[in-house]
Amino acid sequence: METRADPTTRSQRLAPVAVLGGVLALAGCSGQAPSALDPAGTGAGRVADLWWVLFWISIAVFVEVMVLLAWALLFRRRRDARVRHGQPLRFVVVAGAGVPLVILVTVYALGLRDLAALGDGPEPGATTIEVTGHQWWWEVRVPGVAGATANELHIPVGEQVRIRLRTVDVLHSFWVPQLMPKTDLIAGEVRETWLRAERAGSYRGQCAEYCGTQHAHMAFLVVAEPRRDFDAWLARLGSPAAGPQTDAQRRGQQAFAQGSCAGCHAIRGTDANGQVGPDLSDVGARWSIGAGAVPNDGGHLGGWIANSQTVKPGNHMPPQPVPAAQLPDLIAYLQSLK
Repeated sequence: METRADPTTRSQRLAPVAVLGGVLALAGCSGQAPSALDPAGTGAGRVADLWWVLFWISIAVFVEVMVLLAWALLFRRRRDARVRHGQPLRFVVVAGAGVPLVILVTVYALGLRDLAALGDGPEPGATTIEVTGHQWWWEVRVPGVAGATANELHIPVGEQVRIRLRTVDVLHSFWVPQLMPKTDLIAGEVRETWLRAERAGSYRGQCAEYCGTQHAHMAFLVVAEPRRDFDAWLARLGSPAAGPQTDAQRRGQQAFAQGSCAGCHAIRGTDANGQVGPDLSDVGARWSIGAGAVPNDGGHLGGWIANSQTVKPGNHMPPQPVPAAQLPDLIAYLQSLK
């Protein structure tokens, strides 16, 4: 005995599929994520150009296959005298072997050309920036400059900058989609890549190699700016941190020095010289807290200090025993470090 499915039940079964399809469609409309197809640098431009070549070749091949399929289904004929003359065989040889061979050789040649261009480093005298991957943040230093920063590096617009990469723990991968393809960080090796931005702006980067529970929260920012602004950033990077200007900031500086913070973090120009966590000399000016985990504002900073495990579980910073009365002053001091 046949039974018909209840329309209501059928609708209920299809509802999750429709919702999932809608979510996926809307996800593709977000303008927040950096796109390799919106290049702002020479390296990413080569990748984007090659992607579009492959895309249009794929479209052409798809259209050709669909046309031939439609012809075969709608206009096929019985075998006639042409079979004896080998015309279909010639068509198969040309369309099935000759054309694909030309496409593959062309794409391969373009790929080799771009790989060679991406592998060529900048001139010997180019600016060098050293980036070290940690679980889960990025340490940024410039050779010859005493200071360090975290999760943010600056580069001059229109110039190639050499990036030296290493990791102190597991594998990471340095990727700025709008500027350059990714480069893996391998333990025991110093890897190199380069960045060149053709227009000023801030470009988000990301670790592109799974490195642990907080891999998704291991982001960084590349700020491309005119040379004079880049030189000013270098000067700030090598200078002592800003001193406290208010009573609250002075109390916060004292709380930082006398508490556990100074054991892991450094602040240039003070006695705090910890090497375990990021240098905090410019923490008030950074784009985020926790390498992209939360925005850099007073509320999130207070939560991070009190117990960063509730913000970024698994990171190496334990909860801090800062008295509630001292926490506002400590926040005021850290926010003044710019």
